[in-house]
Amino acid sequence: MLGALMNLLSVCWKPFGTRNPNSSESGFGWEGRDGLLRFRDIGRYGSGEFSMAVVQANQVLEDQSQIESGPFGTFVGVYDGHGGPEASRYVCDNLFRHFQAISAESQGVVTTETIERAFLQTEEGFNALVSELWSTRPNLAAVGSCCLVGVIFQQTLFVANLGDSRVVLGKKVGSTGGIAAIQLSKEHNANMAEVRQELKELHPNDPQIVVLKHGVWRVKGIIQVSKSIGDVYMKHAQYNREPLNGKFRLSEPMNMPILTANPSIISHPLQQNDSFLIFASDGLWEHLSNEKAVDIVHSHPRAGSAKRLVKAALQEAARKREMRYSDLRKIDKKVRRHFHDDITVIVLFLNHDLVSRGSIQDAPLSIRSALEH
Repeated sequence: MLGALMNLLSVCWKPFGTRNPNSSESGFGWEGRDGLLRFRDIGRYGSGEFSMAVVQANQVLEDQSQIESGPFGTFVGVYDGHGGPEASRYVCDNLFRHFQAISAESQGVVTTETIERAFLQTEEGFNALVSELWSTRPNLAAVGSCCLVGVIFQQTLFVANLGDSRVVLGKKVGSTGGIAAIQLSKEHNANMAEVRQELKELHPNDPQIVVLKHGVWRVKGIIQVSKSIGDVYMKHAQYNREPLNGKFRLSEPMNMPILTANPSIISHPLQQNDSFLIFASDGLWEHLSNEKAVDIVHSHPRAGSAKRLVKAALQEAARKREMRYSDLRKIDKKVRRHFHDDITVIVLFLNHDLVSRGSIQDAPLSIRSALEH
């Protein structure tokens, strides 16, 4: 636990491109920077090529992400923090580690249960950290993270999700070169009618389980997502009291967890016409439709795909506020959050000759996004 605490409070986080000694990754990190936007135009992973980008809007970057490739296949994570960066950092530092250990126990086989257990152990670890720091950092109980994971293992893609990040598949259709956008992840945002209905069914005696506040549906009038890692003040009654900040404390007793960390998981057998996957935090999907994002990737060279998607979202954010993109770029972090959220995008291009091998033969690849201050 002390090691986790040191990681959490450290001012130095593993930067993008840092690699382990056995990695085939060149380790040159971000290729470029454009103000608050950092990007890697193109790189190679076990089943093809990837493009990656992140733009910061918060005072401290709350998005974290990673790509890991090895004997287990390929693991992609996008972690969209809220209330602070601590939960998303913790997930980035621990979820894949748990996934690796659990997969090893299962002779390297990946299943939905493998992934679910990794989520559960990560949640338990963060809860233990909150408990340990309760007397000195009580507001850590109000920090959480959405969590989107994709695993490519033996020609099957597993997708697990908590919250409102999203993965969209670009799928070739017909012989005309057309492309279809297929959303593979299930989201858990109270602005979706089915999520509100699910919450009402789970809490039939609580008329305030979802509240419309300033035009946005929120769970208990506080948080938009119904599933996350962390947010323990909405899961365990012992943390919904002083010294937690009053704005997070509920007036009525909590008889059962309001939020959960049980991910929605699907498996998708990869097919020859599956072209690419777009993993992104909610900051992207707030401004781009699935179809628009897939069309942007499909209509341009692979190199720079993630950066292109981020810029398209920023241009749309600027348009909504009736300002020029060039003026939006001049706005600094923290103030920028009034215009858009942190945005993380990872695009995986699928090479089916490599996918058909079933496992990664090359040396491991390990890439993390950077921590900004």
